[in-house]
Amino acid sequence: MKKKTSEKLVFSFLKAVAAMIVVVVVGLVGYILVNGLPVLSFKFLTKPPSNGMLAGGISSAIAGTLMIMILTMVFAIPIGVGAAIFLSEYTDKVDPRIIRMVRLSINNLAGVPSIVYGLLGLGLFVLFMGFRFSVLSASLTLSFLTLPVIIAASEEALRNVPMAYREASLALGATKWETTRNVVIPTALPGIMTACILGLSRAAGETAPLLMTGAAYYIPRFSGSIFKQFMALSTHIFFMSTQSPNPSLTRPIQYGTIAVLLIIVLSMNFAAIIIRSRYRRRFR
Repeated sequence: MKKKTSEKLVFSFLKAVAAMIVVVVVGLVGYILVNGLPVLSFKFLTKPPSNGMLAGGISSAIAGTLMIMILTMVFAIPIGVGAAIFLSEYTDKVDPRIIRMVRLSINNLAGVPSIVYGLLGLGLFVLFMGFRFSVLSASLTLSFLTLPVIIAASEEALRNVPMAYREASLALGATKWETTRNVVIPTALPGIMTACILGLSRAAGETAPLLMTGAAYYIPRFSGSIFKQFMALSTHIFFMSTQSPNPSLTRPIQYGTIAVLLIIVLSMNFAAIIIRSRYRRRFR
């Protein structure tokens, strides 16, 4: 009887905590959208900043964010997914202690603060490799930041593929690579795509690495070059909140920019959910 009572108390406490978290998140998102959506317009999304950042739109920040996300995807996804495939499928002849150390390092890197990656990008890409403050330096830095997340989640998706699938493919005469390419990867693809999208959505909201590798306070128009500085939505929010000469005038711009960034991140997360559910239904 006591066990049942204590179990009910624990579950009630957990439900209350979960409900509080949901209320806080919904309230925060709702507050942002209520203040930000009225600001959004075609002009706000397509016009560059003007009047010393006190007016205009956020087209430069949107363009810079999209360019960074595309390059981060190009750099991080092939390396991350390839490393996950190796760790999941091709470590039979490697010392297990080394693999454990590699996995432990990946998990630890996933928890490193983003400002540490910013310092890494500043020292490695901006100064040592000579890319200077640019879109390229920022994208490479964000690639390093997202790699641990992509590797860990993709490997988990690959390891969740039933061993019977592999054994059936090998029994039919397929090679190890043919089994991995034609059986394992397609089955794990929903989890891999989810991992990639979640990793990129995390990178979309990062500020510290961009500030240290190339984000500028004000650029009227995005140059389109990966070797020049840029504006981004996350850094634009930071500058409008901390560096604006007249915060009362820029408050609507802050809320509008936050709403746009929030919509982008939520859209990426919803896309991950939809892709995962569709592929799961297909395989079933």
